[in-house]
Amino acid sequence: MGDQAGRRQSGPRCIALVGPFQSGKTTLLEAVLERTGAIARMGSTETGTTVSDSSVESRQFKMSVEAGFATTAFMGDDYTFVDCPGSIDFVHEMRAVCPAIDAAIVVCEADEKKVPALGLILRELEERGIPRIIFINKIDKASRRLRETLELLRPASRVPMLLRQIPIWSNGIVSGFVDLALERAFIYREHAASEVIPLHGADLEREKEARFTMLETLADHDDELMESLLSDLEPPRDRIFDDLGRELAAGLVVPVLFGSALQTHGVLRLLKTLRHDVPPVAAAAARLGVPPGETVAQVMKTIHTGHGGKLSVARLLSGTLAEGAVLTGAAGIAERTSGLFRLFGPGVEKRRDAQAGETVALGKLDHVATGEAITTARTATMPLATITAPPPVLSVALSARDRKDDVRLGLALGKLCDEDPSLTVTLGGDTGDIVLAGQGEMQLRIAVAKLANRHGVQVDQGRPAIGYRETIKRAVTGVRGRHRKQSGGHGQFGDVVIAVKPLPRGSGFVFDETIAGGVVPRHYVPAVREGVAEGLRKGPLGFPVVDIAVTLTDGSFHTVDSSDMAFQQAGRIAIQEALGACHPVLLEPIQRVAVAVPSDATARINAIVSARRGQILGFDTRDHWPGWDIVSVLLPEAEVGDLIIEIRSATAGVGSFTAAFDHLAELTGREAERIVKARAA
Repeated sequence: MGDQAGRRQSGPRCIALVGPFQSGKTTLLEAVLERTGAIARMGSTETGTTVSDSSVESRQFKMSVEAGFATTAFMGDDYTFVDCPGSIDFVHEMRAVCPAIDAAIVVCEADEKKVPALGLILRELEERGIPRIIFINKIDKASRRLRETLELLRPASRVPMLLRQIPIWSNGIVSGFVDLALERAFIYREHAASEVIPLHGADLEREKEARFTMLETLADHDDELMESLLSDLEPPRDRIFDDLGRELAAGLVVPVLFGSALQTHGVLRLLKTLRHDVPPVAAAAARLGVPPGETVAQVMKTIHTGHGGKLSVARLLSGTLAEGAVLTGAAGIAERTSGLFRLFGPGVEKRRDAQAGETVALGKLDHVATGEAITTARTATMPLATITAPPPVLSVALSARDRKDDVRLGLALGKLCDEDPSLTVTLGGDTGDIVLAGQGEMQLRIAVAKLANRHGVQVDQGRPAIGYRETIKRAVTGVRGRHRKQSGGHGQFGDVVIAVKPLPRGSGFVFDETIAGGVVPRHYVPAVREGVAEGLRKGPLGFPVVDIAVTLTDGSFHTVDSSDMAFQQAGRIAIQEALGACHPVLLEPIQRVAVAVPSDATARINAIVSARRGQILGFDTRDHWPGWDIVSVLLPEAEVGDLIIEIRSATAGVGSFTAAFDHLAELTGREAERIVKARAA
């Protein structure tokens, strides 16, 4: 490999492991750590013994639920690998990590059901300009030829896939590979380095054909290489390796390697590809526009530990950092780090300093959030990357099982949202419920588990309350409300007459007065209005009343016993008397929903929406997303609740939606009766 040494640039690297759910990312990291000597033997996700899936929740659910970090050394260089969850519920973990990495290994398999998810992941990397290598895992279980697998995967990438290896088959099983750049054949040895074998016969013919295809792809961006191929001249090997590294870094090609993480097949070849082809940290700094001459890091993850407090995991893009450094984040607040650490799964190793390219955890930067750039300069660095959390698509109402835990619940939820900005917490308008919203069912289950496991808060869960309202269908006049109370000394007296009428939808509450002759003194009118407004908070059906006009038309007062409080009570009594006679009706909130789905699933989405009382408004192609549609619908808020579960089921896990309030609509019949009875209960 000496022919590559001259062009290789050394230094710490940061590599993300990404890919669809259960493609083998965590197992691949275990194989890398074993092969580099960082661990004595591989752990497994089944037994909960892997380095990156070390949390109680990962082991409980047997899946990655947050980004895990592990640093190891290979041939003199440090590599920090970031194991990103594959479930679409946790896509924001990958989004927060990716801006600062040098490259991503996209772990996938020959499973057509996972190709849509692979497409989403590759698109995220393409749009950020991240160099990426595809690693086709589980090659030991392959039932189709590699060319067929490549054709299956090809629609997921908008950039040409470049086959770097071809398999050697023995009795229907992949027993080794040919490296097309090196022109060498290797036979796998379990948990050991592959063995070089001579290349001859049919394997040699296949290698010549596949190598020429690889060179043709590289030559699309190298005129000299194209000239060599057209002249039937063998290009210099150095030129081929230079092109492989340059075109990977520029995002012109996506190299494809394969192997079996479980057997550690292909892992050493993958590591050597990283070593020789992945650009150094300076390329990531240039991609992000890091100011020259500054010490700048990008925060990839926030962790709240049980004993050590808050840790900000950051990639140092330029300069050096020393223990106790003073750093400034986006808020412009300078804070001294309480420590500098290297991460290895759940373990931390204290460090005195760090150089550009290293990934470290920084202690107690309380005013720094995931996705921010931090600097040793006195003024904050402009944001290096825009990291936007997807809009929430599922929510749950939470309440502390023990009321004395209410404050602890609030603090714990704040930490969860700090660790995972794709979670949001709001207070339900009518009920005061705490509503936790996120990206899917699994993310919310994990969040509830974390509340119990890490913060000691047990919660009860329920469906968030729907924002039902009620209004009136007819007008009434001359409704009297009188409040009189005598209990020694000054009494209480307030007497009002009101007229009530319905207003057009969306008008809200309008109050007016037409009193004459001072029957109700002017200074009591605001109290009447306040009492009426209070009475509208709960109408005859049990919900807030909207789109109503109330006019104060008459009344009387007592010079001694009348007061603001008395007239407020009179106003409340009057409106409650009037509402029952105004034919109250239930209103349900309707949301405008935009569902983004692959085009082949559009018909299924239409059926799902129709079954949920939805009104389809139209279809459009998704901008800059070939093969995707946007389905626009009006859907009752009550039907939006668990919509994402059906959408994901119908789209191999990749469909999503956005929703916003549109209007209130009348609801009658059995459904309305059921809702009113439930409210009363």
